Amino acid sequence: MQLLDAFALIITLTALFAYFNEKFLKLPSTIGVTLVGLVASLFLLAVNAMGANLVPTAQKVLEQIDFGTFLMEGVLSFLLFAGALNVNAEVLRKYKTPVLVMAVFSTLISTFLIGGLTYWILGLFGMQIPLIYALLFGALISPTDPIAVLDLVKRAKVPQKLESLIAGESLFNDGVGVVVFAVIASLAFGGGHGGHEAMGALDILRLFAQEALGGALFGAVLGYFAFLMLRSIDQYIPELLITIALVMGGYALAQTLHVSGPIAMVIAGLIIGQQGRQHAMSDKTREHVDQFWEMTDQILNAVLFVLIGLEVLLLKWPDNGHLLLLVMVPVVLAVRWISVGLPVSLLRKPFALQPYTVRMMTWGGLRGGIAIALALSIPVESAYRELILTLTYGVVVFSILVQGLTVMPLAVKAAAEGSADVMQNR
Repeated sequence: MQLLDAFALIITLTALFAYFNEKFLKLPSTIGVTLVGLVASLFLLAVNAMGANLVPTAQKVLEQIDFGTFLMEGVLSFLLFAGALNVNAEVLRKYKTPVLVMAVFSTLISTFLIGGLTYWILGLFGMQIPLIYALLFGALISPTDPIAVLDLVKRAKVPQKLESLIAGESLFNDGVGVVVFAVIASLAFGGGHGGHEAMGALDILRLFAQEALGGALFGAVLGYFAFLMLRSIDQYIPELLITIALVMGGYALAQTLHVSGPIAMVIAGLIIGQQGRQHAMSDKTREHVDQFWEMTDQILNAVLFVLIGLEVLLLKWPDNGHLLLLVMVPVVLAVRWISVGLPVSLLRKPFALQPYTVRMMTWGGLRGGIAIALALSIPVESAYRELILTLTYGVVVFSILVQGLTVMPLAVKAAAEGSADVMQNR
């Protein structure tokens, strides 16, 4: 099957799954299509166990659309830019300190805590792996997925402060997580991964600074240059094309310059979403740009989460894999609570952060396709790739289906507590 045929089939399945969800399940889109895709995959596995030879055919289709390449080098730039467009930059600027602390330090704390605990737990299960691989799992599973989290924020009527913290952290810790993963991968695989040689401490710091800070600076330059172009004309079609070129060309150039494309797209999206909307777009242009990026965001989201549901067909479950996941899922959640709780407790008074902040950011910190894509980027020849991929997939599916389905009551409670806080402060 050719790539175009495989992609056409995935788009068709996405439409059918979205229809089934809207008609019968009526779940939030990301959760519904993931669930339907997962059920369809399990059905194929069950039918295959009874003698039908359907799974190999389905696997060939999925292998034609490389999930990691599709996300990390394809749709991620669009989704991050679209997400950043709708973030209130003024509120985000007000809470930039807690957002950056949680995006950077919470991600680093979580990486090493999860990595160390994973190394110890796998040893208890008789699955000895090098510590560097356990840290690799910690790096890819620590960041919350902005694609899943932003969809949650849109539906949850939480206080604006909390909404900005959740959205801002998820947008930035994704880029930080990708950089941390790249650094650890370079230590694990040397020159065989991403072209990096084995590095010392100064090399690690230099790479981190180049990727993270370089990505932020590059995104600011791109966003400002696009803003000047948008301000100089008043015709929505070329203006819309400028935003598309900013995303596609900017992300490709960021990879060429070896700076973080995800961070660059977030910064550029914030600039266009704030300055571009207010000072460079007419009402007509603003309407068309918003409609295009909202539609693009929803369609690509649906395709991405259908692929997540179907990816179970490519997994090779280790012995005691299900029991291992029963241990690892609570561990990941506990570490998330610790890594968020520490900075929130330190910053609570200066920024008036309420107790529900930690609860909401822990249970609402969904993992998604980025974690799976990073796990898939581990070299195929690695003996520990399938184990890490299985752990990642299990945590992601639990996050999307269980946390995603049960977080709304927590959001309602947070909204009620937030309203009470506002009344008390008047």
